[in-house]
Amino acid sequence: MDNGDIEQFERDGYVAVRRAFAPEVAAACREVLWDRLGAHGVTRDPATWTRPVVRVDCPEGGPFEAAGTAPALWAAYDALVGPGRWSPRRGVGGTVPVRFPSEEFPGDVGWHIEGSYDVGGEYWANVFSRARGLLALFLFSDVGDDDAPTRLAVGSHLALPSLLAPAGDTGMNSEMALTGVRPSVMCRKVVHATGRAGDVFLCHPFVVHTATWPHRGTVPRMMAQPAVHVADGFAIDGSDPSPVARAIVRGLDPAVAQPLSRVPGG
Repeated sequence: MDNGDIEQFERDGYVAVRRAFAPEVAAACREVLWDRLGAHGVTRDPATWTRPVVRVDCPEGGPFEAAGTAPALWAAYDALVGPGRWSPRRGVGGTVPVRFPSEEFPGDVGWHIEGSYDVGGEYWANVFSRARGLLALFLFSDVGDDDAPTRLAVGSHLALPSLLAPAGDTGMNSEMALTGVRPSVMCRKVVHATGRAGDVFLCHPFVVHTATWPHRGTVPRMMAQPAVHVADGFAIDGSDPSPVARAIVRGLDPAVAQPLSRVPGG
C-alpha cells in the first residue's frame, strides 16, 4: 500500500486491495459456502434460489484462513490502523450475505454505518471507533454492477465524527448517528464495491454504506463483511498517527463536516 492509497483512504473512506488473495483461494471458499448453503435448502440449481439473500456465518479454517491471513491484507492493516494495534485472526470472520439473482426486495437495504459493540442487544459506535479499526469487504465471487454490490458514500466517513462526538464514550446506534443526515442528498458521489474474486475493500469504520437491489446478474454474489478489531479505538486529540484516526480528527473540523450536512428541505 503506497502513499496514494493512504491518501485515498483518508479522503474517500475506502481503498481496494486488488488480488489480496488468490482466485484459487476464493474458489475454494465458494465451495465451502455452497456446502453451508445446503443446510438452508440452497444448491447450485437456480430453482432453489427462492430468496433474495441467505446469510451464513463465515466459516473458519481452510481457504478462509488463507484469505484472512493474506500478507497483502495484513500489510494494509498495519498501514491504515498501525502495527500491533489490530487483533489478528486465523480466518475472515463476520457473516456472508449470499445474494441471489432476484427482483424481490431483500429487506436489508438501507444506508448505515456498522456498529462495533453491544448495547442492549444493538450494535453501537462511538467517535473513538471502539472495537473496530476497519470494515473489510471480502469478495469471494466476481462482483459487477448488476450483482447487487455494496454501495459506499464517498467521503461520508468525514460527516460522522461530529455527529458521534457529543455522545462521548457511550456512543449511539446507526439510526441515531444518521439522524439529520440523508446520505442520498449528500453532495457526494457513490461507488460500488465491484471487482474480481480475491479483491478486498478496506473501509473506514464510519463510511456510510448500503446493500443494493435488485440483483440482475446470473450467479450468487458471495462476500464477507467482517470488522478488523481494535480493542480501544483511536485517540482523537491529534496524537494518533494512523490514517483511521487522522480521518476522524479531520471530520471533527466543522469546515470539513459542513458540506456533508443535510440539504435544507431535503
